Amino acid sequence: MIINENFLGLIAFSPIFLAGILLVGFRIPARIAMPAVFMFTCFIAYFLWGMTSRRILASAFQGLIICGSILWIIFGAITLLNTLKYSGAIHTIRKGFSEISSDRRVQVILIAWLFGCFIEGASGFGTPAAVAAPLMVAVGFPALAAVVFGMMIQSTPVSFGAVGTPLVVGVQGGLDKIALTERLQRNNFEWDSFFNIIVSEVAIIHALCGTFMPLMLVMIMTRFFGENKSWTEGLSIFPFAIFAALSFTIPYALTGIFLGPEFPSIIGGLFGLTLVTIATKNKFLIPNDSWDFRPSSMWPESWIGNVKISLKNEVNRKINNFMAWLPYILLALLLVFSRTFEPLKSFLRSFTFQFKDILYEKNIGASLELLYLPGGILLAVCIITFFLHKMNLNQIKGALFESLQTLFGATFVLIFTVPLVRIMINSGINVNETVSMPIAMAESMSSIMGNMYPIIAPTIGAIGAFLAGSNTVSNLMLSQFQFETANLLNLSGALMVAAQSVGAAAGNMIAIHNVVAASATVGLLGREGDTLRITVIPTLYYLIFAGLIVFILFQILDFKDPLQLI
Repeated sequence: MIINENFLGLIAFSPIFLAGILLVGFRIPARIAMPAVFMFTCFIAYFLWGMTSRRILASAFQGLIICGSILWIIFGAITLLNTLKYSGAIHTIRKGFSEISSDRRVQVILIAWLFGCFIEGASGFGTPAAVAAPLMVAVGFPALAAVVFGMMIQSTPVSFGAVGTPLVVGVQGGLDKIALTERLQRNNFEWDSFFNIIVSEVAIIHALCGTFMPLMLVMIMTRFFGENKSWTEGLSIFPFAIFAALSFTIPYALTGIFLGPEFPSIIGGLFGLTLVTIATKNKFLIPNDSWDFRPSSMWPESWIGNVKISLKNEVNRKINNFMAWLPYILLALLLVFSRTFEPLKSFLRSFTFQFKDILYEKNIGASLELLYLPGGILLAVCIITFFLHKMNLNQIKGALFESLQTLFGATFVLIFTVPLVRIMINSGINVNETVSMPIAMAESMSSIMGNMYPIIAPTIGAIGAFLAGSNTVSNLMLSQFQFETANLLNLSGALMVAAQSVGAAAGNMIAIHNVVAASATVGLLGREGDTLRITVIPTLYYLIFAGLIVFILFQILDFKDPLQLI
């Protein structure tokens, strides 16, 4: 069946519309909504897009393999948290954050913003929400609030997450590097220099947008989880929130500009967490008033998850602060070391299951890197922690059993969500010779917007991330499209690709299976719509602000890159 080009974009958007209507509009749990969206995606892929049944099935299998990687990471993150729970370390960590400050506004900035950004830089793959959300529940946050804040930090640090993977793999893999290198060399310019321009622009745009994220965290907390439901109630902490933001974004931006894409989020997170912790202990910029949630007995049922972290009678001994935090320190060190020390990196990647040309469909493949993925590193840290914290067999069994129970809840949703995304991504090969669904969506929006397109360029990236739950995958799908669009409009291709990466990072805040993964860690499966209705607010802020920055750079400052000088 041949589809009129005027309807391609609308048809391509329809699975997203359906997911939004079911999850947000009708508040249908993801475990019911996503299988329905999966079947609908298969229908339009076969009957309207012209994909063969074999390619649809191969894409679904590819999605299941990728789903295995995601579940592996979730399992590692949950197991580490449960290990610390059963060893008694979580009690020490909770007490430590409470001793730094009892003000929930300060706690959300320390845990979600700074600690979460650091974990994102070290591991990526949705790990920050899976780690930070249960930690916030442990220190007394409602489960729904913890998931919302865990998702909100999936923004500024994400483009440099997992030691720069979204840029190193996503952007470089998504651009026609050979053709671009030839064009650059004609102007005596190297690929590495051009790529560094993209990295620097991503760092600068993110730093500007991210400067207001801690304040937004606090305002959303007071508005949706405060007794007075007030946006302005948290403004008394404005100076501290901006200080905490700059403590991360300044070293983050400088690292991106001068050192490259691997470590901005790691260095920014470490520097910021250290500086802000010291400042908090010395009452620097801390307001005189304090803020807390209502007593937990007054919380609505929708705020409460079914994963309980009880600190009573877990262990009969105490663990000091250093030993309690040591597993997280080891996690960061092992993650960085495993991605920068080539012999170890090669060794870990040698334990990889490769699946190429699934069902003989060209370019549909996937891999499962059990040791190299953050899940493998997380579980290695768990094993080390068993010995460091001198855990007995019953404590170890308890941690593993609880983790498996939580994992099973997330599995059913993800085995439908990820495959439907792969079907959309792989839809470019079809009997109708139409572009893939993500490209059709992007082309439709750019043709409508014309010269105003730079404003929505980040939104295009966010659409890709919403579908795939990954900045990296969004960049792989759409970087070349963004670059070619810039060429058609006689604009900087480097800046347009930077806008793509920034928008893709923002899109992670509303990526469905990221919400599912975070919800699973605190027992909120089935209430994903409640989270999405809140996280769409910071997502819109980020995309609008980033779009305005990009538009100003293009239209007012007339920003150019080396390719425009050829």
